[in-house]
Amino acid sequence: MNPTGNATDEQLALAIDAVAMPGVLIGHRLIAEGDDLALLPEEMAGFAGSVIKVRRASGAARIVARQLMSRLGRAPQPIPRSTAGMPVWPGGIVGSLAHDARIAVAVMARQDDFLGVGVDIEPAEPLGGDLLGIVATATERRAIDDDPHRGRLLFSIKEAIYKAVYPLDGTFLDHHDVEVDLPAGTATVRKGRVIPFRYCVATHIMALAFVKAA
Repeated sequence: MNPTGNATDEQLALAIDAVAMPGVLIGHRLIAEGDDLALLPEEMAGFAGSVIKVRRASGAARIVARQLMSRLGRAPQPIPRSTAGMPVWPGGIVGSLAHDARIAVAVMARQDDFLGVGVDIEPAEPLGGDLLGIVATATERRAIDDDPHRGRLLFSIKEAIYKAVYPLDGTFLDHHDVEVDLPAGTATVRKGRVIPFRYCVATHIMALAFVKAA
């Protein structure tokens, strides 16, 4: 077990590089046995009741996040979990964590440059037909022609957008509270805020949403 190693998915790494943007650091890691040991004492309290798979994935995401902190010139620090389940970032940093069963991902930026960032990672698989109506609005379904692969993409984008804006607004968003315009690369959330996003598709779908500082 080596919770400090950094095995990655090469195809996903290339896809992430293609959608990277200035000022936002992105990293990922293959979740491995022992990654739960990377959770620091300040972080463990938030996962006391979690099963080992959750602790392992959460530890993996924090390994990546602390690597990104070093790239920002900051000493690696704990990232506790709030009572709402969101990561609590050190002052001056905005970030987001995500994982599925195989991959953990983290994004990070300086708060002087971005008010919020959000990330999501999903397997590049179709979304179940029974979930498409829950995730996609009527307008989105017409735009994607009920394509379940694009339904999964919509799900990932909306998850990333929620993570980017929740710390700013403190408002819960249902999937239908976010209207995604894939060609434009923007989504409109309830109350009219327009959020840009980027995404890539390889072995996984990764979506990045961001709110730039004025």
